[in-house]
Amino acid sequence: MRGWWREIAGLVLPVACGGCGLPRTALCEECARQLAGPGPSRVRPRPEPAGLPVVFAAACYEDAVRALLLAHKERGALELAGPLGGALARAVRAVMPEALGGPEPVLLIPVPSARRAVRARGHDATRRVAMAAAGALRRTGTPATALPVLRQRREVADQSGLTARRRLANLSGALEVGAGAERLLEGRRAVLVDDLMTTGASLVEAARALRAAAPAHGVGPVRTAAAVVAAPPLSFGVIRN
Repeated sequence: MRGWWREIAGLVLPVACGGCGLPRTALCEECARQLAGPGPSRVRPRPEPAGLPVVFAAACYEDAVRALLLAHKERGALELAGPLGGALARAVRAVMPEALGGPEPVLLIPVPSARRAVRARGHDATRRVAMAAAGALRRTGTPATALPVLRQRREVADQSGLTARRRLANLSGALEVGAGAERLLEGRRAVLVDDLMTTGASLVEAARALRAAAPAHGVGPVRTAAAVVAAPPLSFGVIRN
């Protein structure tokens, strides 16, 4: 119900830019320019956790980009899903030749949020952006499907305030591929997607869950990379294309 209310409210309430508050537009030209940035880049958190797939980010998590992500996720600015999905699609295009290669279709697998967070927000922000990104990729000739097959198998603590090591421990073994979804992954190329990478713990656990599902159910391995809308500026300093 809360999600539907936000959809309706967005049609009748005054609109302001989610990045800077400029009235009468959901995304002004300047904030759109910051979201586009100089183009996607390879990112690595410091320290880089073992098991992290190759990750590309569309933009730095700062200024307008940070405000846009928070407006979409926490304040229900659902009209931003399209622009954020477009940014994510650019990161997916960048990571594919780097880590996956080949012309085959690609699966976008969103990293699931905690159930209580989805209930509190009234929507699944990452899933919404992943679907928008898949649509943007298809419109530009890249066969892509958003496939939300990952789910939490247990409750996890709030990640905010935890160190990188504690985040890894908090998420270890927390995700799994939903029952019956393993066949959809067999031999496919999968890009794990999220709105934000900080320590990389969520992507490490998501990649582990995909790797574990294949042999456990007798299906071929899935090739995995990752793409996010944004990452902290420090992570861009390690390697940049």
